Amino acid sequence: MAQGTNSISSPVRIGICAPSTPFTRDAADRVIALAAETHPQAELIFDEQCFFEEGHFAGSDKQRTDSFVALANDPSIDAIWFARGGYGAARMAEAAIEQLDGIAKGKTYLGYSDAGNLLGALYRAGIGEVTHGPMPSDIGRPGGEHAVRRALDWIMNRQKNVLEPGLTNGKKYSAFNLMTLAMMTGTKLMPDLRDHILIVEEISEYLYAFDRAMFHLCSNLAAQGLSGIKLGNVGDVPENDRPFGETPEAITKRWSEINGIAYLGRAEIGHDVENRIVPFGLLKL
Repeated sequence: MAQGTNSISSPVRIGICAPSTPFTRDAADRVIALAAETHPQAELIFDEQCFFEEGHFAGSDKQRTDSFVALANDPSIDAIWFARGGYGAARMAEAAIEQLDGIAKGKTYLGYSDAGNLLGALYRAGIGEVTHGPMPSDIGRPGGEHAVRRALDWIMNRQKNVLEPGLTNGKKYSAFNLMTLAMMTGTKLMPDLRDHILIVEEISEYLYAFDRAMFHLCSNLAAQGLSGIKLGNVGDVPENDRPFGETPEAITKRWSEINGIAYLGRAEIGHDVENRIVPFGLLKL
């Protein structure tokens, strides 16, 4: 799936939608300005839906579905970049996938966090080049321009140096937010991860919740033939009323061992500016 560095000589049109929570026009302007400076061949197209607000969400379930489907089925769009996470993609992913046509199969899809619901559903359906990586929302983090640039380096040039450094040519990979993937398990969005190295990351969860999600995930994947599991960054862990007594890595190792899944160490993905690129499927460098 991953290829070597290519030189882009013609414009690449990148459609941006928000399958979960709203984006802001100010942040969009900052991303557009950065892209114009660092990747002048990138044409960023923020769908108006990105700025819709309906309660928690970036518009209604139908509006979010329609925006994604229109961009994915548009032959003039080369890649789909999810604006931000939050929560909401699970409510529209199944309906959206059912509406995609052959045009959608030729695109790159990039995002992480709650967008993992769509990444998983796309990968399950065999649609497009599915990739875990930074989103436009990362522009709001200190130093976030580095993450946004990394995503554009991948979309535009397939630069190898933006990949998670532990990836190995000839291995199959997938990468998700732990809580997102745990909730997807057993649903119609869950892809087949047989023979894959699974990389998970988490943010803003109590360690007991992290433990609960890892128990659920590893228990369900135990019989599915994973090649192993790696742990990305686990950040902004809230303080409980008493210490949990285990680190995220110790929790991951324990549930992996109990379920006969190889624990393969750490990885550089997560909700931070160091979030690296992980293409789904067989890595071909």
